[in-house]
Amino acid sequence: MNMGNNVLVYAAAASTFIAGVLHIALVPMFLKSMTPDVMIFFIVSGLAQIYWIIPTIKRWIMPWYYIGIAGTIILIILWIIAIPGSGYPIGETDVAIEVFQIVYIILSVIIIVNTNREKNKIQI
Repeated sequence: MNMGNNVLVYAAAASTFIAGVLHIALVPMFLKSMTPDVMIFFIVSGLAQIYWIIPTIKRWIMPWYYIGIAGTIILIILWIIAIPGSGYPIGETDVAIEVFQIVYIILSVIIIVNTNREKNKIQI
């Protein structure tokens, strides 16, 4: 794997880590207004995103990237339904989380494409 891919991998890991930390940071920020199930959702989502730096940095097999992308897309869809879709105001933290999640998806797709290109070059 070349230097450019290393940068992409670490940037993807950093973006999912930051999104995870921000998800967890929402809990104390809105402690009095969150129900226990919503708190648990944000904690679990945040921990999953923080955990996801491991398969990203270690470059585990491709299904891990696909699972990470799918899970992140699901989180974005849930946010769209729950916040703007329900008429709640969009906060700065919301925007930051969504941006980092989108960055993770884009970088992961680029990593997959680059990895497939490298495999195809080796096979030829």
